Amino acid sequence: MKRSVMSDPLTLFKALAHQSRLSLLAALLEQPTYVEVLAERLKLSASTVSFHLKKLEAAGLVSSQRDQYYTIFTVDRTILEQSLRDLVRPPRRELAEQEKREKKYRQKVLDAFFRHGKLRSIPVQRKKRMIVLEQIVQAFEPGRIYPEKEVNLLIAEYHDDFCQIRRDMVDERLLTRERGVYRLATEVE
Repeated sequence: MKRSVMSDPLTLFKALAHQSRLSLLAALLEQPTYVEVLAERLKLSASTVSFHLKKLEAAGLVSSQRDQYYTIFTVDRTILEQSLRDLVRPPRRELAEQEKREKKYRQKVLDAFFRHGKLRSIPVQRKKRMIVLEQIVQAFEPGRIYPEKEVNLLIAEYHDDFCQIRRDMVDERLLTRERGVYRLATEVE
């Protein structure tokens, strides 16, 4: 039974992390063959070649087929044609769990820094500050142009240091500033 590399990419990377196995793969990419030919070609013992082929087979990179007295080894090219991004991308279930943890963390930060809709203090850590700024920027309407005074009044509803928060929003590209007027940046949803 062939294991799915997509479910265990670590096995694939471990299998590729040895020069002899890389040499075996290169030789098998030229043509499918058997242990004795590979051993002769790579100047390795047959037992060493067999050992490394088993590792490659466990990773799903190589498959074997009996042909009379020999076992012919072949490279599974579909695995080698996959992008690195596809191999390291977590499964959907794991992505959903990560998203759930991120939402929980975000809510924890908001609960820690906001009381009754007011920002208690501006977070020092950038990640926490971004969460807070993203929360405040939701008060702005997309596409609308705001004069600086109106921006200050909107931010002042959350915290007295509206100048710092306004600068942070511009620095973090949540708001754009042009000739004294502000608008919500297009990247913000």
